[in-house]
Amino acid sequence: MTSTHAEIDRSQLGTLSVLAWIGDPSDGHDIPYLMAYILGDGPQGPEKAGEAAKGLLEEIGLPIGDVVLDGTRNPSSFPVQVLVEGEQVALTLPGLNAKCTAPPEWVAAASESEQVYFLFATRPWPEAVPGRPVTDTTLRAYVGDESVLTSSAHCVLRVMRLQK
Repeated sequence: MTSTHAEIDRSQLGTLSVLAWIGDPSDGHDIPYLMAYILGDGPQGPEKAGEAAKGLLEEIGLPIGDVVLDGTRNPSSFPVQVLVEGEQVALTLPGLNAKCTAPPEWVAAASESEQVYFLFATRPWPEAVPGRPVTDTTLRAYVGDESVLTSSAHCVLRVMRLQK
């Protein structure tokens, strides 16, 4: 099998982070969201990091834009998987793994629906440094930005759990 594009240099991504949040259940918006994003701190800066993120998504077959892929039908063969154990969320993509701690209400919503809405943002978000809390205002400003949404990959993922 041959490829029509060059291999993606994943070192250009810099820091890959994951953030879990849920809408306001009192507003009837209890969807668990999971977003992977880059800080833009790759060796050649934010622009190259964004290009590397776009290349990665192309390489694994996730379209960027307004298409929402359904990864719930054949979750074991889908290129993105999410594993939830307690409040720990592990995200796996080909050649990449990232983890985060999810709030209890996110875990409850993900357990109930058995799926999450996943975004992989290609626009760097340097303000959302791992280990520092992200305020609702900061999250809304980033995720609510149309340029962020249109430059992201979107899919619905089945929540996987460890076999017991």
